[in-house]
Amino acid sequence: MQTKSRNIYLIPYVLWIILFVVAPILLILYYSFFNIEGDFSFENYRKFFTPVYLKMTMSSFWYAFLITAITLIISYPTAYLLTKTKHKHLWLLLIILPTWINLLLKAYAFIGIFGTYGTANTFLEWVGIGTKQILFTDFSFLFVAVYIFIPFMILPIFNSLEELNPTLLDASKDLGASPWTTFRRVIFPLTIDGVKSGCQVVFIPALSLFMITRLIAGNRVITLGTAIEQHFLVTQDWGMGSTIAVFLIIAMALFMLVTGNRKKGV
Repeated sequence: MQTKSRNIYLIPYVLWIILFVVAPILLILYYSFFNIEGDFSFENYRKFFTPVYLKMTMSSFWYAFLITAITLIISYPTAYLLTKTKHKHLWLLLIILPTWINLLLKAYAFIGIFGTYGTANTFLEWVGIGTKQILFTDFSFLFVAVYIFIPFMILPIFNSLEELNPTLLDASKDLGASPWTTFRRVIFPLTIDGVKSGCQVVFIPALSLFMITRLIAGNRVITLGTAIEQHFLVTQDWGMGSTIAVFLIIAMALFMLVTGNRKKGV
């Protein structure tokens, strides 16, 4: 009886997964087998393995890796310092607060900051460097992307550090371990799950960025997300757009599989 009751509660969850996860993926897979004329074909998959799309794929992975690496380098020490501050939850709230603002609004705000007559160039002129082309560069793209994703990296790392047993750190200190050794052998291994979770929530969406590449990078940075947007909204080649999406889903699934938490048996 208890099992039946539990199964009934699972019905809304299963329906949600089928309608909004499984069905869209199957629909994308279906459309990927049709060319721009609407004929069944494997042409899209053949086209994906041409130099143009392979270069675009490598570019997407490279920028996603850079965004994730820079975000991690900034976020880990930030999260660690947060755990040591007096009002840590207040500071954490202030870091998370920008995520409540619409992404498009933040992108346009950075266009104003990095523009020719923006705040950044005004400061450069004031210090005597002069006006520079900041907007529509790799730097501006990486800067804005890292700024957007930092809260999503800090939060899981902060939670892992908060759950860390302080007696383990005291034991490491009593045994004569240096601060670096304690971090390398105790703190980081015990918070690696938080790091993996942070990398997942940054790397996966970074692979499919398209709004920032258009508004901040000025289409200098071409990613798989940009290509999907172009095929669906501009060229109307839904088949090719779906094919790229299929490979993007596979790449995301593989990354989650590689960085997933594995429970080892005792």
